[in-house]
Amino acid sequence: MARIAGVDLPRTKRIETGLTYIFGIGDHRAGVILSEAGVDPNARIKDLSEDEVRKISQVIEEQGRVEGDLRKEISMNIKRLMEVGSYRGMRHRRNLPVRGQRTHTNSRTRKGPRKGAVARKKTS
Repeated sequence: MARIAGVDLPRTKRIETGLTYIFGIGDHRAGVILSEAGVDPNARIKDLSEDEVRKISQVIEEQGRVEGDLRKEISMNIKRLMEVGSYRGMRHRRNLPVRGQRTHTNSRTRKGPRKGAVARKKTS
């Protein structure tokens, strides 16, 4: 199993698809990385040599942030928005949709399961 940027890549997948398991690398960036490293995108991860894995990880390091660094940067950006008190920061703090979606009927993923109406006892 190849380990690149702290992530174990699945052995049976093509290297182009396997690179997308790393946070911060999508389809397009995976293709760019492989072309810079000079590796065939159709090769399986189990068939890569140590030299090819080293080239790929070197190109990823040169290009910029992935995995932990990127996650930390994103969380710091969200914390900054919350501290400044911007509208987006308030939406993050309240765990509501941030990008202008309606919330009257939708956004169950963000808001969580519905809270049903609580029935009160009858007093007689």
